[in-house]
Amino acid sequence: MTGMTSTARPFLNRRLTAFGTTIFAEMSALAVRTGSINLGQGFPDTDGPEEIREAAVRALRDGRGNQYPPGPGVPELRTAVAEHQRRRYGLSFDPDTEVLVTAGATEAIAASLLALLEPGDEVVALEPYYDSYAACIAMAGGTRVPVTLRPDPGEARFRLDLDELRDAVTDRTRLLLINTPHNPTGTVLTRAELTAIAELAVERDLLVVTDEVYEHLVFDEAEHVPLATLPGMRERTVTIGSAGKTFSFTGWKVGWVTAAPALVTAVRAAKQYLTYVASGPFQYAVAEALSLPDSYFEEFRADMRAKRELLAGGLEQAGFKVFRPAGTYFITTDIRPLGESDGFAFCRSLPERCGVVAIPNAVFYDHREQGAPFVRFAFCKRTGVLEEAASRLKTLAP
Repeated sequence: MTGMTSTARPFLNRRLTAFGTTIFAEMSALAVRTGSINLGQGFPDTDGPEEIREAAVRALRDGRGNQYPPGPGVPELRTAVAEHQRRRYGLSFDPDTEVLVTAGATEAIAASLLALLEPGDEVVALEPYYDSYAACIAMAGGTRVPVTLRPDPGEARFRLDLDELRDAVTDRTRLLLINTPHNPTGTVLTRAELTAIAELAVERDLLVVTDEVYEHLVFDEAEHVPLATLPGMRERTVTIGSAGKTFSFTGWKVGWVTAAPALVTAVRAAKQYLTYVASGPFQYAVAEALSLPDSYFEEFRADMRAKRELLAGGLEQAGFKVFRPAGTYFITTDIRPLGESDGFAFCRSLPERCGVVAIPNAVFYDHREQGAPFVRFAFCKRTGVLEEAASRLKTLAP
């Protein structure tokens, strides 16, 4: 029969055949089906500041952003992002040529990799990593080179081996993809570690894309150091930020890129063919959010730190080995003290066993065996929800 589409060849191209439905969709559906508490996907269960929500309503009513906003983003937000970088980190960016607003950090990552990579270029990324990294590298035709963060039993944290990072760089390496504070492990790279990364990038003339969406979620003695502040990095670093994690409006999808003009121009060339523009009225609201007083950010951190302690304590009482995060709002646990070793099987059975949903860390690894015994829980939920989850998890205790 003529005129029919052949199904002999798979519809999905080879670069994306490894990427099906995300684990987040699977586990969230499982949470709904079983009525479980969803500590899998990283979104808050309350909205952010009321005055920022009202700023979005005001923009809608005033007709600001209801039509296409400017391609680079509304001037108010680009100015606010530049001022945020100056005030927080001493970084000076021109809002007209060095700031680009994106549809969340995910689009910023995709546009950066699509713009900066040629097919076959190698990208060194810290494993485990946010799942979009692998897909975006594949879409850009790049080759993923993972460097694994490994648990340090003595410090109950995951650590970067700088020698392994250096060894991973070859003549084909184009770019380092760095995430700090790090999802899912909660590691915050130290100034010494970041200095070594910067020296390697300068020595080997590498570009760096740095995902810093959890910049305001660092705890205890940890310090967030933007890579662009280090010697030689201002002109070679694409820094990615986002409003969703800091202001608890993840559905607004407002992110941004700051970089030297040539890099922003390159990223914008790709971004304009992805969403073109997005989140018009929300951009005005986020501009106001970035100008909130320091007390907002301090209270936000203190609230999340208390929630970290609540859930971490419950997990420890349930028998997990807990890696207390220095940043982000995720806790990685080791399930082997519970007599388990397969994170996928554990997470798929957990809702029926105790009514809680988590994410197996192995989905964030190329080397699945490295992540097999680790499971991630999100603590960006209401205190009562975390208390109930901790109570349910205690039924797992040996």
